[in-house]
Amino acid sequence: MQRGVTGHDVFLFLSKFLDLLLAPLTWAFLLLLAALLLRRRGRLAWGLVLLATVELATFSLPTVADALMRFTEGSAPRTMRDGEPYDVVVVLGGVMEARAPWMDDGRDLTGAAERITRALELLRAGQARQVLISGGDANPGPPGSSEAEELGAMLRTWGVEPDRIVVETSSRNTRENALESARVVAEHGWRRLLLVTSAAHMPRALGCFHRVGLRPDALPVDYRGGAPGTVDPSGWWPRSANLDLSTEALRELAGRLVYRVRGYTAD
Repeated sequence: MQRGVTGHDVFLFLSKFLDLLLAPLTWAFLLLLAALLLRRRGRLAWGLVLLATVELATFSLPTVADALMRFTEGSAPRTMRDGEPYDVVVVLGGVMEARAPWMDDGRDLTGAAERITRALELLRAGQARQVLISGGDANPGPPGSSEAEELGAMLRTWGVEPDRIVVETSSRNTRENALESARVVAEHGWRRLLLVTSAAHMPRALGCFHRVGLRPDALPVDYRGGAPGTVDPSGWWPRSANLDLSTEALRELAGRLVYRVRGYTAD
């Protein structure tokens, strides 16, 4: 029997809609649409066009995008300890490119690929006995392999023994990552845990894990913000890649606020 729509399903839908609204490109589009609707209001319409242009250009500047991302990443703790290996390294999804599943057997990686490559290094170095990959499919579509299964297959291809790889394929967002990981951790009796995810994502992820009673050490990776104090000669020239970076930072900051209001994080 197919399950009905739950409150969390509604939250997932609304969160995707919120992501769209938090994009500077969306703001510019809405301003231009308002200018079109108010085109007979002369100065007001042109003012909206100017505002859309300035807003879009501002968030496309390397200086602005780097500052936003550095602020977002700045609260990511790094508490990984050397010495005795961890029972498991927990890797969160968001590594696979969902928009082009037909390329390279569906194994295109996003800019967050360091999550899985760092886990591979830890396994090879003996700093983690096993890996738990947490990540289902947040986008409805034809049935197929989950992200966790695909990443597990990658690790096997890279020489990791199958009995060291555990996958969790049900979670669709960070809260569910934590809930499902807690279940798997309890089943295996793991005690020393290391959480690996992108630096910008780490504070929210760690808060979710704390909420479900897990206290993993943290290894933030995939830093995107430019190094503080560096001077980029092109720092005042708009680029589309910087618009993406600004959008990612704004979405993560909003996600932290929403998760805190919903009670999904303990911190």
